[in-house]
Amino acid sequence: MALARIKVSDHPEPAPGEGRVEPGTGTLDLALRVVEFLAHQPGPVPLTTIAKTFEASKATVYRHLQTLIRHGFARRDPDTGRYEVGIKLVVLGEAARNRFDVVQAARDELIHLRDKTAQAVTICSAIDNEVVVLELIQGQSVIEFGTRPGTRMKGHASAHGKIWLAFGPKSMLDHILSGHREAFTTETVVDDASLRAEIAAVQARGWSVAPNEVVTGVNALAAPIFDHRSALVGSVAIVGSTQFIPAQPEAAQVETVVETARRISRALGWRQT
Repeated sequence: MALARIKVSDHPEPAPGEGRVEPGTGTLDLALRVVEFLAHQPGPVPLTTIAKTFEASKATVYRHLQTLIRHGFARRDPDTGRYEVGIKLVVLGEAARNRFDVVQAARDELIHLRDKTAQAVTICSAIDNEVVVLELIQGQSVIEFGTRPGTRMKGHASAHGKIWLAFGPKSMLDHILSGHREAFTTETVVDDASLRAEIAAVQARGWSVAPNEVVTGVNALAAPIFDHRSALVGSVAIVGSTQFIPAQPEAAQVETVVETARRISRALGWRQT
């Protein structure tokens, strides 16, 4: 049976022309955009495609690629002549991710949660007022999610985001309430009163859901992770079809996700008061 792949992401790859460099920006800007573009591709891409994406000449892009290759941030496939990210980027990415202690503390628990629920599992943290996926473990169903580490989750339209709005710094909630909130589906919560009520409910019960709010037919059930200061440092969730994670989750599902979050929290020094 073929896997049904669902892409749940609000940080899509740049479409042709989206990533072009505006006049007056420096060469470093283009080089960094090229690296990001390569990192988001499923495989090596030809020089012509890269140049067309950024509306730059092939000669300009080629020079940047040669610099990136020299420093290990890109590589050229000797058989096809196409380009992809280099091992240096992978090494730096892993080094940076290892600084998030929550991932190290949670790794075994994430696998256990996946095995117990058979659903995909994600763990998130917040970076600069944005909720970012740190890890994804695919579930055991026929649905495979395209979310990957680095994906940014919308605060008002995701189970992870609601956890951060409920238990994170007040500045995150203020930021969401003061900005534009996109309606991805007819179920997305966008008006102030409804969102405030939803966040208050999350605070009261200690977990969140977001059925059909980003993609119709998909839901997530999330719970908060705290450190030794009782500060929110992460959120963990199971993600799957609404057939398996209904809008009103089963009590056993809630208990499993919440208890997983508590075990990770205790591993980080949290003590329940």
